[in-house]
Amino acid sequence: MLGYLLAALTAATNAASNVAQRRADREQPQESSFSRRMIVDLLHRRDWLLGVSAVIVSFLLQAAALHAGTLAAVQPIVILELPMTLVGASWFLHARMGRREWAASTLLTVGVAAVVGGLTPAGGSTEVAARSWVVALGASLAGVAALIVAALRVGGERRGALLGAATGVMFGLTAALMDAATQAMSRGPAALFSAWTTYAMAAAGIGAMYLMQNALQSGRLVAAQPGITLLDPVTSILWGTLVFGEQVGNGGAGIALAAAGAASMVAGAVVLTRSPALADDQPAGRRNPAA
Repeated sequence: MLGYLLAALTAATNAASNVAQRRADREQPQESSFSRRMIVDLLHRRDWLLGVSAVIVSFLLQAAALHAGTLAAVQPIVILELPMTLVGASWFLHARMGRREWAASTLLTVGVAAVVGGLTPAGGSTEVAARSWVVALGASLAGVAALIVAALRVGGERRGALLGAATGVMFGLTAALMDAATQAMSRGPAALFSAWTTYAMAAAGIGAMYLMQNALQSGRLVAAQPGITLLDPVTSILWGTLVFGEQVGNGGAGIALAAAGAASMVAGAVVLTRSPALADDQPAGRRNPAA
């Protein structure tokens, strides 16, 4: 139960970070993508610094949640950052939530509960063979690279969506490495700093943050957020079950409940990300005429 609570707090701080960073990133011209100038300029913006501070807090909360629970159980709860982001946008980006947004938020929340309740992940170990690490890391990074390459070939909202998807995969990878690092910490502080997963987690986290800046800068929050939010738990569940060997499901009924919950999550997320409440969160000079 503690792991679930900490995961919910992680979602809240992630949502706060999304809104704060979006307020800063939306002022950047699209041609500054993947440039040093964009990062230098953002470092002088209070909203961006507040957003980064929230990310640091969320990383600490997430580490505590993973230490208290399993990867496949904790990460789906993080998807609650999507409705929380929408609420934050309604307050700080002058958007408006209507009945549809509240209904979709409820649908998504119920879906999260059904997925976690149906899967009830347990067991598992981050002590896996070196070959498994190589294969899993290679597959994750190859997926991120493919999404980045595809994003660089397009512009506007499509670039934001693809970079958002790459960010989501990278955050899921970061969570998996964080899970391994926190398990190493159970053997003492020295084990934490001697484990390669600690440094890999830091590198993956920095990479995910960098990708998120470019995703939010490339298009509207409504374009980038779905990939960031949905692919994080999907990647984490795959790592938890396929790599760390976490056991999921309470028989056929549990799997059916989890499947229904996943459908509910996706439906709620799709409705939220298409909400007109976020349609005008981008200044007029940055709008994509084709959007």
